[in-house]
Amino acid sequence: MKFNLVVLRGDGIGPEIIAESVKVMDAVGKKFGHEFNCDYALIGGVAIDKEGTALSKETINKCKKSDAVLLGAVGDPRFDDPQAPIHPEDGLLAIRKELGLFANLRPVCVYPSLINHTNFKPEVLKGVDFIFVRELTGGLYFGHPKKRWEEKDGRWAVDSMLYSEHEIARIVRVGFEIARTRKKKLISVDKANVLQSSRLWRQVAIEISMEYPDVELEHMLVDACAMRIIQNPRYLDVLVTENTFGDILTDEASMLGGSLGMLASASLAGVPKAGNRTLGMYEPSHGSAPKRAGLNMANPIATILSMAMMLNYSLGLTDEASAVENAINMVLQENYGTYDIIGEGSIKVTTSQMGDLIAERI
Repeated sequence: MKFNLVVLRGDGIGPEIIAESVKVMDAVGKKFGHEFNCDYALIGGVAIDKEGTALSKETINKCKKSDAVLLGAVGDPRFDDPQAPIHPEDGLLAIRKELGLFANLRPVCVYPSLINHTNFKPEVLKGVDFIFVRELTGGLYFGHPKKRWEEKDGRWAVDSMLYSEHEIARIVRVGFEIARTRKKKLISVDKANVLQSSRLWRQVAIEISMEYPDVELEHMLVDACAMRIIQNPRYLDVLVTENTFGDILTDEASMLGGSLGMLASASLAGVPKAGNRTLGMYEPSHGSAPKRAGLNMANPIATILSMAMMLNYSLGLTDEASAVENAINMVLQENYGTYDIIGEGSIKVTTSQMGDLIAERI
């Protein structure tokens, strides 16, 4: 089969980790008889430099016509000035909005071979395997009014956590659909004791639950969820939450696996159901790590796992996705690791060496 992909290398370590993801993807194509046609385009700081914008209309149009989008990372310290007229992250927010990527999936799985390489007690981590479903195009990051201003008594700023019934309903449905494929339990995370947007969220979640009588719905306040992730992560299976809460909680949860370099991410434009392929963008959950750019030391596993999610959700290649996941598990069991996941007895490898090891085991 032939697939047309858009590859956005991005900034910092983006080009390096993308190269390893494409390397493993090519190994998949060779083994299973697929052809992955990659059209490379720009996003982020590199796009600002060369195209004058963080995301061009041409790149958006390419992405809309593709089967899926594979992204490295976005972010460049040259644009960190809050007063700068444009930022690399503007491209990331824009592509999510333009492609309608409202559902962000972030699986958290602790590999047995890394269970002693974290700051947690091994008995807390054993068997941890859950997934976040994060709303991606609403809330504080997109709500209006959003502005800064100055008055006689000082400077002011406002961001609005705005949600519609429609936005809540569609992301909650994604949570229920994924819960149906797992343990049939969904935890909806909110702050309904304080926020009006969360009270609407909880009400809509209850209404949507009537469509899924086979799935148990539990409500959990975001602060309680933050504690549960550390205290008893095995309790969790599928969690659905709004944009800002999901952004923070998933970064916290990544430490269970030892590193952000292990946390994959899929952003989807539709509700994932069996046999239903949907446009998606796939990227690691970490940033561009500019200080490590060009050093051949970044962990590419999150990007490779994201590519495996692409094979599954957007291309319908479930066996191929499993082959990638199994190859990663084999390499980790053999005690290879990049700088961020090494422990006692580990064999330290570079970014490109890790990609080679995984590709060889496809």
